[in-house]
Amino acid sequence: MPFDSAIIDALRVVTTATLTTVLLKKGLRRCWMRGPRPFFHATERVVGPAFTLRFVPAREDLATPESWSSPRSTRAAIEDMPPGCIAVVDAMGALEAGIFGDILAARMHKRGVAALVTDGVMRDGAGVEGTGLPVWCNGVAAPASVAGLTFVGWQEPIGCGGVAVFPDDLVVADGDGAVVIPSALVPEIAKAAVEQEHLEAWIMREVEKGTPLPGLYPPNAETRARYEAETKRS
Repeated sequence: MPFDSAIIDALRVVTTATLTTVLLKKGLRRCWMRGPRPFFHATERVVGPAFTLRFVPAREDLATPESWSSPRSTRAAIEDMPPGCIAVVDAMGALEAGIFGDILAARMHKRGVAALVTDGVMRDGAGVEGTGLPVWCNGVAAPASVAGLTFVGWQEPIGCGGVAVFPDDLVVADGDGAVVIPSALVPEIAKAAVEQEHLEAWIMREVEKGTPLPGLYPPNAETRARYEAETKRS
């Protein structure tokens, strides 16, 4: 589903740390993906709808170089990726085979893909760096994907880094990793996250003034009333 541009812009200034806190308050504990970390051109926060891809363990009759020309291939999936999406790839945390290399990363960047997030690894590291594609991954490895994985499909529910990701969930990735927001909750979470960021900025100013933490963080009723009063004045 398309998200309002104002929501996307708002989330670009919200940290993934804040998002995990807000999602926790909504009962969602599994939202931060284990494994993906900022690796290539991942210096700025990215926000976009998830375009999902899934690998399973390598099976010798399917995981072959010939499979790269199959209609069900990573190449075909990349040609389906819309501009602005974030490709989220379930590689089961495999570290022995790179899911994509420089040519596939270059094609994704050319198509306007915002970023790639995976619990697996990349190959052709220097080449991927040269493409300019922002990548959150679990490292690099020389062997191709078919050395350890079989690609099976795209735009279906996946598990990446221990988190369930559905197509068009919203992904936010920054220096602390990648977080998934269920698509139906995006407006509510975005609003609460922006408010949380404002509150924490005010709390940080109080800390710098020397205010003790008890009753400040988390704020008790008195502190929250003071925050709201000062916010209204400003």
